[in-house]
Amino acid sequence: MARPDKAAAVAEITELFRGSNAAVLTEYRGLTVKQVKTLRRSLGDNAQYAVVKNTLTKIAANEVGITELDDLFAGPTAVAFVTGDPVESAKALRDFAKENPALVIKGGVLDGKALSADEIKKLADLESREVLLAKLAGALKGKQSQAAALFQALPSKLVRTVDALRDKVEQGGAGTPAPAAEETAAE
Repeated sequence: MARPDKAAAVAEITELFRGSNAAVLTEYRGLTVKQVKTLRRSLGDNAQYAVVKNTLTKIAANEVGITELDDLFAGPTAVAFVTGDPVESAKALRDFAKENPALVIKGGVLDGKALSADEIKKLADLESREVLLAKLAGALKGKQSQAAALFQALPSKLVRTVDALRDKVEQGGAGTPAPAAEETAAE
């Protein structure tokens, strides 16, 4: 029979998994309390960094349907439950790990898909969501401008062609009979 305090802890961790779009598992062995506080501050409102018990977290992850992380629940484990932009959180963890080699990124999960430590580092190398959206908007605006120029070019080319034909007929048209005039002359 499960103890009520452990059942409550599993329920809390389960809710953290459900409420986050990503989770990154780390090993924090060798970090001081001050360094962990600094890490939590660097993650900001984007993520909640929690030191967890492996067995309880494994049970909570399995309840949510995340079974790919079972091998990572060994040794001292802390989880960054990401509710904001996963790229920003991955960058914060990567940068903190560079300054404090005691923090080891084990792996994680993003939108239900398991990620290795290398994939999380690649995620950290991406630009933020806002930058990517701005680049996409710029590209779309450029394509719209090109399309507008193309659509405007067709009618203006037609007008220039008709003007050129009219000028040609007006300049050289006196010596050439019109087709209607030829028919009336033949009768």
